[in-house]
Amino acid sequence: MTVTTPALDVVDLGDPATFADHDLDAFWRTLRDSHPVYWNPPADGRRGFWVLSRYDDIMAAYRDDVHFTSERGNVLVTLLGGGDAGAGRMLAVTDGHRHHELRKILQRVLSPRVLSEVAAAVRVNTRQLIREAVGAGGCDFAEQIASRIPMTTISNLLGVPEQDRDHLLAQTKAALSSDGEDVDEVDSEMARNEILLYFMDMVEERRESPGDDVISMLVASSIDGVPLSDEDIVLNCYSLIIGGDETSRLTMIDGVHTLAARPEQWRRLKHGEVAIDTAVDEVLRWASPTMHFGRSVVRETELHGVRLRPGEIVTLWHASGNRDERIFDRPGTFDLGRTPNKHLAFGYGPHFCIGSYLAKVEIAELLMALRDFTTGFEMTGEALRIRSNFLTGFSSLPVRFQPDHSGMKEVD
Repeated sequence: MTVTTPALDVVDLGDPATFADHDLDAFWRTLRDSHPVYWNPPADGRRGFWVLSRYDDIMAAYRDDVHFTSERGNVLVTLLGGGDAGAGRMLAVTDGHRHHELRKILQRVLSPRVLSEVAAAVRVNTRQLIREAVGAGGCDFAEQIASRIPMTTISNLLGVPEQDRDHLLAQTKAALSSDGEDVDEVDSEMARNEILLYFMDMVEERRESPGDDVISMLVASSIDGVPLSDEDIVLNCYSLIIGGDETSRLTMIDGVHTLAARPEQWRRLKHGEVAIDTAVDEVLRWASPTMHFGRSVVRETELHGVRLRPGEIVTLWHASGNRDERIFDRPGTFDLGRTPNKHLAFGYGPHFCIGSYLAKVEIAELLMALRDFTTGFEMTGEALRIRSNFLTGFSSLPVRFQPDHSGMKEVD
């Protein structure tokens, strides 16, 4: 596939094909330098929207709940579609007091202290998958490993039966991205509805027979004395399954793809020359799997001399902010020892990703398993990109491993 650098006036950030077919590094650099508040014009029946590309501007917008709101949607697919049906009920698209109270409920089960047993299970599962793949010589890393680690983890937390997980994974992939050009917005909408219907059934089951999973905890929760409704719970389960799968999965795939092409960085990891936590942050910065989040203007404001008016859409692009030369030294260099590294992969402010700890655990365990069980790896086929204007990454990554026989003898 030929990837081209487009001219500034032909880029449409609302079109998923833009990200599959073009190298946007030069485009983002131009925006950061010359058009920090850029207008992406209407196209193909879609509304126009503002684009923020500088790190500091993105951070300021994340902090600002006076001029901007999440409650009309927080990604282009819903912002351009007229709003998010979960507004005011789903954590990601709820602001103010209710957001604070709902976040407290979810933090009870997603805090590091509570997740210690979950982290131990992630370690066992990850090391088994990597050991098996290395023993087999290779695999499609995206399909056989990265797709299974986060989905297994979040499914265990939600109490999703093992026989349903492949089905849910297929739906989460179709909901916000696709592996080919033949999946359109209708297919994506059907996938999102399928996930909601699935969790509606689960909520009904937990009301009759509670367990020790997150859904049962949500069923027993209330805000200001009012129990969460079935719809509240379903929408937040949807958010957890999407968020809990996509970021970790796509970051893992990108990490292996990047390390396979940079043997000098792989050697630093293999020989313990970089701390795992530091390496995790650089893998996240480099991958930036969630390319943007969005806000709607609720009170007129001005940025870099540009007036932003109520009702307008403002998009905050991690894909650019995480490469901002004003913040990161040599941002175009993948450096596992990079520090400091205050990347935007999990957002910032009140909506900072609630599952960030778990995502870091999953990526760390992957890097440690690769370090321990293989001396190296290489791609054996083309890495296929997903098509999305929200997420970036690969749907397929054929890899061949060279086993580290000293590590392969390990017994967990």
